[in-house]
This record gives sequence, structure tokens and C-alpha cells, in this order.
Amino acid sequence: MKKNTHPNYHKIKVEMTDGTQFETRSTWGSEGEILKLEIDPKSHSAWTGGKQKLSDKGRVSKFNKKFQNFRAEKKN
Repeated sequence: MKKNTHPNYHKIKVEMTDGTQFETRSTWGSEGEILKLEIDPKSHSAWTGGKQKLSDKGRVSKFNKKFQNFRAEKKN
């Protein structure tokens, strides 16, 4: 097996957005460094189920705008 083909695997600390930390092993950074997260499961709406930003120009409105002239005429 070739030497020096694998990255250095060591312990780091991960800091969540609320300031809590936990220790894990990673190839990121160097031994003892702190990885500060900008987004994590405690604060991001994708995990917490919070309100999501909805586009006011969704698929249905784009479809209706594109094909507005193809509507059938009303028969009496």
C-alpha cells in the first residue's frame, strides 16, 4: 500500500450556532481546531419546520401567464 495517500484524520470541535460544541473526528483543519457552523439543524428552517420563503411567481402562475391567450372561448 502506498504511503501518504490518506488525509490526516484527527479530532476537532464543531461549534453550533447557539454556541454549544461537540467533538468529532474529521479531515478538516488540524488537530484541536474549532469548526464554526453558520447553519445547523437547531436553527435552519429546513430542519425545524419553520416558515419557508415561497416565490410569488410559482410554476402555476408562470404557466398561466405563458398560455393566457390559449384559453377556450365560453359557449352560450
